[in-house]
Amino acid sequence: MSAVDLPRLRRTLGDPELARLVAALARRIELGRTLTGRLILSRPSEAELRAIRALLGSGQARVRGGSVTVPLDRVAATLAQAAIAPDLHSAVQALAGPITPRAVAAAAEETARDAAERALVAGRHAGTAWYRAWAEALTTDGTLTRLIHRGDTALIGAAVSVLDLLPAPGSPLPVIAERATGDTKALSGTPLAGLVQRALVHRAQAEQPRGAEAERALWESVGVIIDDLSSQVLVLGLAADGEGPLADWLTQAAARRTPFRITLHQLVTMPIERSATVVHVCENPSVLRAAVSAPVAMPLICTEGIPSAACNRLLTSIAGTGARIRWRGDFDWTGLRTTASAIDRYGAEPWRMSTADYETALAAGDSEPLRGSAASSPWNPVLAARMRQAGRAVMEERLVPLLLSDLSETAPGGPAVNISAT
Repeated sequence: MSAVDLPRLRRTLGDPELARLVAALARRIELGRTLTGRLILSRPSEAELRAIRALLGSGQARVRGGSVTVPLDRVAATLAQAAIAPDLHSAVQALAGPITPRAVAAAAEETARDAAERALVAGRHAGTAWYRAWAEALTTDGTLTRLIHRGDTALIGAAVSVLDLLPAPGSPLPVIAERATGDTKALSGTPLAGLVQRALVHRAQAEQPRGAEAERALWESVGVIIDDLSSQVLVLGLAADGEGPLADWLTQAAARRTPFRITLHQLVTMPIERSATVVHVCENPSVLRAAVSAPVAMPLICTEGIPSAACNRLLTSIAGTGARIRWRGDFDWTGLRTTASAIDRYGAEPWRMSTADYETALAAGDSEPLRGSAASSPWNPVLAARMRQAGRAVMEERLVPLLLSDLSETAPGGPAVNISAT
């Protein structure tokens, strides 16, 4: 006989009054011990004693010192002779479910951990500080252990494969997912997406994203597009020459002082070649809105927070022409990070982002507390130190009169921007 007669097993060894006996047997399997010899069950209830004697016969269960001794070989023989189960091990697992001995589980866990750690070390970014911080966090916060226990360690290798493809300017998220895993939906709200986003948080020195907009900004920080229609950049007064549709739209919007949103799709499918002298960049759309009614002479681009993929593409092309990009953000830690990034990425010049500007804005009234991880200000190290000392953030809306005054100045050497469509 090799099969277990489960209905009959449940009526015998599966009696609720034998639950402690079955649990003790399962514990023995887990510890790698054999199901032979005697098992002592302490302080059995009268109902438990009756169930044990019904299973083995009254003479087979000896009670001494408040404990009952159960002969396991007799239990196994009883089940086999009745054609209920071939052995006690099979019977217990049929009732309690599969039981993996601890030694086997420990060996399997160690093997899985070694494989995950090898995958992490093999990553293309393994030598960077942000990648090391991410990998260490997976271990210290228990994420790796939880994945091992769930049998999901393959997610570590998949996350590394995704990160190996980044940054990937202008790449749609489904394309990255398919290249890394073979599944276009692998990074759409999945545990894998969460693992990768945790790494990108370390890379960007940002907060964990909350909501679709924050997640989109995080992906776009490495050039990945959630979709090229939602990735946009807001501009004002950015005229263009040429025959392409985008050039016409920009020129008409600039002539009417109308804010215009350019999508990444438009920038990719209707590329334009830019020839510019000065472009100003702000962080908040309220600043651009204030410039609509003011007699400003220079074009203004608004990042609306962390620059989108569309914004990055537009500014990269403008910087490629040798134009001056004057950049500012809020006086908060994110504003310092985006300004430092713009200096590195586009060769931007800080615009009203000095310690003196901060002091002037700070003195103008109450402001909100600084939040999040501190950042540096490489273009003006004293600024970050002063902000830490004051502990206050100042949004750029407070500087609107000064900013509009700057935008009203005529750029040297002709018009501020001339965009030629190709």
